[in-house]
Amino acid sequence: MVGQGVLRECLLDPGVESVVSIARVSTGQQHPKLRELMHNNFLDFSAIEDELSGFDACFFCLGVSSAGMNEDDYQRITYGFTIAAARTLSRLNPNMIFIYVSGMGTDSSERGRSMWARVKGKTENELLRLPFHAAYMFRPGVIVPLHGVKSKTKLVRAFYLLFAPLLPLSNTLFPKYVTNTEQIGRAMVKVARRGWPKSVLETSDINQV
Repeated sequence: MVGQGVLRECLLDPGVESVVSIARVSTGQQHPKLRELMHNNFLDFSAIEDELSGFDACFFCLGVSSAGMNEDDYQRITYGFTIAAARTLSRLNPNMIFIYVSGMGTDSSERGRSMWARVKGKTENELLRLPFHAAYMFRPGVIVPLHGVKSKTKLVRAFYLLFAPLLPLSNTLFPKYVTNTEQIGRAMVKVARRGWPKSVLETSDINQV
């Protein structure tokens, strides 16, 4: 949902000149500023390196639910895919701003009992060590989908369908825990452009940007 949200805001923002979407399947969108780059192996970006230079920012929104996954499989996607992309991009674009979509409750110590939180923490820590101009970790809690944005996860779609009448108010009533796809997309663009005093942004920070 975050990827759809930030793509929408990038295409609407007159200050964004061009967007390259790297994915396994097409977004289905057509826009003069958008170019889609199809790629299957997210552990190795060498095949498309020639097309990954000259960018100001990367919004890394890829992610999976840890439900039903063992730690090795979850780490391969959450840590492995992210760091493979980040290492390639930091080498090719040393002035890049890298924004990673993490999650509320991420464990920066990497020693907690929650598997997903440890892996997310390990990923964040490694990103902050890479030689980007700056890197920011976004830790949203509940994300309300707007403007036709939909989750690809059946369980998440069921949750939003069930609580649909309450969602419009939740963002206002619980700004520390709830944001929406428009706010998080706009926040990512603004932080890439202007920076932020902290490298880790919780939901309240995202709503404040």
